[in-house]
Amino acid sequence: MTSMLEQYADIAGEDVVEHLRQLAGPLKNVTVIHVNSTRMGGGVAEILAKLVVLQRELGIDSRWEVISGESQFYGCTKSFHNALQGKQIAIPDALLKVYEETNAQNAALLRGALEEADVVMIHDPQPVPLSKHCPNRKGKWIWRCHIDVSRPYRKVWNYLRPFLLDYDASIFSLAEFVQPLPHPQYLIPPSIDPLAEKNIDLDPAELRRVYDQFNLDPARPILLQVSRFDRFKDPVGVIQAYGLVKRFLPPVQLVLAGGGATDDPEGDEVLAQVRTEADGDPDIHILRLAPDAHRTINALQRAADIVLQKSLREGFGLTVTEAMWKGKPVIGGDTGGIRLQVVNRHTGFLVSSPEGAALRIRYLLQHTDKLHEMGRKAREFVKEHFLLPRQVREHLTLMVALLHGNQERIELGR
Repeated sequence: MTSMLEQYADIAGEDVVEHLRQLAGPLKNVTVIHVNSTRMGGGVAEILAKLVVLQRELGIDSRWEVISGESQFYGCTKSFHNALQGKQIAIPDALLKVYEETNAQNAALLRGALEEADVVMIHDPQPVPLSKHCPNRKGKWIWRCHIDVSRPYRKVWNYLRPFLLDYDASIFSLAEFVQPLPHPQYLIPPSIDPLAEKNIDLDPAELRRVYDQFNLDPARPILLQVSRFDRFKDPVGVIQAYGLVKRFLPPVQLVLAGGGATDDPEGDEVLAQVRTEADGDPDIHILRLAPDAHRTINALQRAADIVLQKSLREGFGLTVTEAMWKGKPVIGGDTGGIRLQVVNRHTGFLVSSPEGAALRIRYLLQHTDKLHEMGRKAREFVKEHFLLPRQVREHLTLMVALLHGNQERIELGR
């Protein structure tokens, strides 16, 4: 069977894969443990599912652990997520106590492995206190923040910051997200896996099945947003933009496709608001998909004429990358990691309001030559900057630097 590395060589080039092998040389048999709070749902889980496998192929003992908790724990960490993205939220002391106790319970189960690991990478706020419960850790601990923390609610950030003081490094997706911390900070944007079911080429018959399954008309334009039902993704604003487009153009179709994550308790409430806003419009298709509906999302993105990601805050936005990889122009919120991907007027448009989104949708539907040109540029931009081998290379470089930083010379293997 062809290895992942060999398949990546076909897409990104043999020299890219050879560079990964060289960087991995000093890390042979190094133990790396990634920790997050969900194995399915959301971009972090999707990244780790392939990142860990690829690190193993390179000879690294890479593992993935998931902490668990009760509903109050996830309610607290969802509030953290919203507050770090700028929303002023008062989190009761009782919930903070649950947060700390849940981490203590998980640490009791994971302590042995975490203290022995050469590198521990903690993803997002949920498992951050684990370091306090591992006093005999021998390796380097890294906090990987996937959230837009450019303007966090200070009361919540000040609560979380002391847990991070003992970490050896932090990783952020963009420079504007970086916060003052007493250790080195690195910028590593996320990436997509071109070999994943969500991103591979599909047979035209599979696209036709999706049209039939969701009662979509292939003769009319399709607007699509794929995201969790989350207020910061602004699905209500997308519906408002669609309503403005309908006033001036022949009937278009809007698909809002999303699902939930086990660590996001607000999804049902937001989904109810979205259905209320849609008000029974037969051309608005609200799809609640299973976390593993990767081929369905792939087919929807390929069937769409324009993909939206009208986020109000966005750490990165892997759905933007996925759509661009499929040659689609993206109309995205002018925020966070979307700015890193959508080069305004070249790979799509950046917008700040439903009115702005509607204006750009109308423009692209009336200028299909520009629509296709943007789609071609979008795919090339992703190929150059946002495929998994690039992210792996930067992770390897970071680990080599942390583990061998006091050496004057580091021999890279083959």
